[in-house]
Amino acid sequence: MPRMEHIELERHSRAIVADLTKLIEHWRAVFDWDVPDIDQTCADALIFKEVRAALDQIERDLLR
Repeated sequence: MPRMEHIELERHSRAIVADLTKLIEHWRAVFDWDVPDIDQTCADALIFKEVRAALDQIERDLLR
């Protein structure tokens, strides 16, 4: 039987994806405003790399 934490996570999974999508779209817009003629593929890769690094740092800080 799944633990309560897993059940709760399943209930909120779509909301987490939606929140992260909004975050990525926010940073894509910032890049668009700050860099004319941006290479969107390159910018997206940089944004995702930085978000992953930030998530890793937050995970390390919270799970100490």
